[in-house]
Amino acid sequence: MQKRVVFKLALAGAVTLALSACGDKTEAPKQAAAAAPAKVEAAAGPLKIAFVYVSPASEEGWSRQHDLARIALEKEFGDKIKVTTVENIPAGADSERVLRDLAQQGNKLIFATSFGYMNSILKVAKEFPDVKFEHATGYKTAPNVGVYTARFYESRYLAGMLAGATTKTNVLGYVAAVPIPEVLQGINAYTLGAKSVNPDVEVRVVWTSSWYDPGKEADATKTLVGQKADVLTHHTDSPAVAAACEDLKVPVISYNTAMKKIAPTMLLAGVVQSWQEYYSGRIKAVMDGTWKPDNVWGGIPEHMTNLVDIAPSTPQSVVERIKTAYDGMAKRTFAPFTGPIKDNEGKVVVAEGKQATDEELLNMGWLVDGVVGKVPTSK
Repeated sequence: MQKRVVFKLALAGAVTLALSACGDKTEAPKQAAAAAPAKVEAAAGPLKIAFVYVSPASEEGWSRQHDLARIALEKEFGDKIKVTTVENIPAGADSERVLRDLAQQGNKLIFATSFGYMNSILKVAKEFPDVKFEHATGYKTAPNVGVYTARFYESRYLAGMLAGATTKTNVLGYVAAVPIPEVLQGINAYTLGAKSVNPDVEVRVVWTSSWYDPGKEADATKTLVGQKADVLTHHTDSPAVAAACEDLKVPVISYNTAMKKIAPTMLLAGVVQSWQEYYSGRIKAVMDGTWKPDNVWGGIPEHMTNLVDIAPSTPQSVVERIKTAYDGMAKRTFAPFTGPIKDNEGKVVVAEGKQATDEELLNMGWLVDGVVGKVPTSK
């Protein structure tokens, strides 16, 4: 399951920062309670595996990054596995039906890659105790349900450093889906990274209230540009923000995938995830009978989150500062949420010399100093 990740600085052409890689968490990652690993009965054929995506797998974004891992897995395992993919499946009744159908079809390992699938997974998992389910960005485990996600905020901090060094107006724009802890971690880490290189910067956020709504995401982009934001990023699942930035000629840091084809002239970098190592390890665990329902939250040291394709126009001094921060996170000698940190109402949320605990991060409900606005509340 080991995969070497190398930080590369190109002397000519594109500069690439290959660091190591959507959902809510409300409890700290922990080892799931101790159900004994279930042995897989000898099968006459390949291990049947399924992936369920919330958006089109061919479109740049969240599902595409999972599907790239799936493609790599098929090359890695060859005829030892047989893979089914189902895409564009919304949460709710549709996801429950699809998960049940996949289990009935004999799939023994199902990767469900959207937070909204959680209730459906838990229900179907009870009906099929011999099927193992892996839920991306979830937080509820069961004897045959494991959860996994990445510390996206680590690469967000690095992206913020790049944005803070690039802006001319000192206004950064952020298109965000919903105000859950994972999204707030990203906004706050991005702001902290930006302010580490540019104390005068501010971050403006427009919420779409949806993970995948290209129309709203494009409109939010235009709104932020109208507010003088001259570098944008997003925590949404479509490529609409990158596409709008390319049209408007505004620099953008993409999310989920490096959207070079979507924003060929305006891409500053991409915050991406890397799932292949994790998926490979879970497949091997099913095959050798050691699978158990873990709760995994991996970051840069675990190769689960990346900042890639830094624009070649980026000053070398900026790239070097980003590399230093990356190295610190890779060695766990630096953490983005290290105090003193105040929220944008002046309250100390992380004391000087302290690091925010996983529990505090997973229950984050505040915006850091430098973010304009308040956390939306549900009506």
